[in-house]
Amino acid sequence: MNYRPAFNSIPVVVKNLIIVNVLMLLGTFMLDKSDINLYTYLGLHFPLSDKFRPHQIFTHMFMHGDITHLFFNMFALYMFGRVLESIWGPKRFLLFYLVTGIGAALIHSAVNFIEYYSVTSKLSVEEIEYVKEIGYGIWAEGKNFSNELPAKLNLLLNTPTVGASGAVFGILLGFGMLFPNTQLMLLFPPIPIKAKYFVIGYGVIELFLGIRGGGNVAHFAHLGGMIFGYFMIKYWNKTLNRFY
Repeated sequence: MNYRPAFNSIPVVVKNLIIVNVLMLLGTFMLDKSDINLYTYLGLHFPLSDKFRPHQIFTHMFMHGDITHLFFNMFALYMFGRVLESIWGPKRFLLFYLVTGIGAALIHSAVNFIEYYSVTSKLSVEEIEYVKEIGYGIWAEGKNFSNELPAKLNLLLNTPTVGASGAVFGILLGFGMLFPNTQLMLLFPPIPIKAKYFVIGYGVIELFLGIRGGGNVAHFAHLGGMIFGYFMIKYWNKTLNRFY
């Protein structure tokens, strides 16, 4: 007899999070054909940007850049999130997911503030205002300033951050704390590793890449999800003396 896992067997919160994220990406693609850019409205912008709105701290975690970005986040949510939801229950799991996702946004924004003041301290008031005035138009055309500092400032002000990665990294951290000695099989290289070492290694890599800078990945958002997840589980352990 062949066995095929039913979609209905996926825990309710994990299942609905996957559905919402898939629908949001499809909606993004469809509206883009009508020249409506959802990333502008729902992606997380730097708080000092004209494009920032408070709701983006929440909505950004349901947006994704492309199918590959969506697939890897939803695959990790399915693999590790369903285990945590089965232990914690749907309400506590959803709370954990949302808190780690929002926490990731806060850490990411805090790091961007540090970079913003580092960059603007080396620019004149006139240069800063010039970037704010025409920077978005240049960025929207896929271009940027040729000078390094105005270019960095322009990216900070106009590049939205999207994805469920912060919450997913929180879930990964939660799995590693609950099941530290569970063996996971890596794809590259194909070797087994205990969950606790996998989580620690991933965290160190994200910290290194975040400090090094560059690229389009919000590494400190990933770390933010892990940090908020760690303290949330520690708080639950202290107040409830249990994980569920």
